[in-house]
Amino acid sequence: MAVYVGLDIGGTKFMVASADESGHLLARTLESTPIGLEDGLNLLDLMIHQVAGREKILGMGAAVGGPLDWQTGVVSPLHQPQWREVPLKARMEARYNCPFWVDVDTNVAAFGEYFKGGFQADRMLYMTLSTGIGGGFLIDGKIYRGANGAHPEVGHQSIPYRCMNPAGLWCDCGVPDCLEALVSGTGIRRIYGKPAEELNAEEWSEVGYNLGQGLRNIAAIYTPDLIVLGGGVATGAGDKLLLPAQKTMEENLRLVPAPMLRLSKLGYDTALMGALVIAQHGIH
Repeated sequence: MAVYVGLDIGGTKFMVASADESGHLLARTLESTPIGLEDGLNLLDLMIHQVAGREKILGMGAAVGGPLDWQTGVVSPLHQPQWREVPLKARMEARYNCPFWVDVDTNVAAFGEYFKGGFQADRMLYMTLSTGIGGGFLIDGKIYRGANGAHPEVGHQSIPYRCMNPAGLWCDCGVPDCLEALVSGTGIRRIYGKPAEELNAEEWSEVGYNLGQGLRNIAAIYTPDLIVLGGGVATGAGDKLLLPAQKTMEENLRLVPAPMLRLSKLGYDTALMGALVIAQHGIH
């Protein structure tokens, strides 16, 4: 039997899975991310063997933190400091003698939601709210890319915000009023002094308002049919975040239709499922 293999290469954990030619999941494994580059690559090889055994690998897909070049497959994920200018595509194709596709994790997660999560819309934006904020925008099932292949950064937009503790408001990119600084897990800790799961109703209302203003901007510029929210902050909060965000978005849109707003059904598996999709179908 031949298989496809998907890799979710994260800053804290690696997940690897295999699927058959019909796309059905066969096996999966999870390990903590090693610090060193060689240790990380060796661990990936071990995990690939665990899920694929001696079966022929027809293709591999990977989700990795940016920045990266999806065409050359050279990766430099920010949250893995020893991974710099790594020719991952060339290394994996030489080792496994199969096509290897890699893209920014949020783009790959968008493929997962579209093909495996039951969310198929002509224009679908996947947005993850976790440690930071990122997004992937699909048009007719294909990734939208900016100038020179740039990855749109939906978390680094400025919004008219509310903040009960403005002294805690700053973004890792250096700009003070980014959406990521207000709504991400990191931003929430800085502003409210506690993790997202401990926020009270008033605090969730403020976070939801800020997210809604960001979604309003996205809807006005991209005009998606559907926005899917994933990541630990969004899926953990559920309606406590979704309802005030949707209310704010809809109240502040005038000239374009409000998109549907939904929570991810795949949870932490979104990027892994997307990696299996691109392993089989590639990226075009």
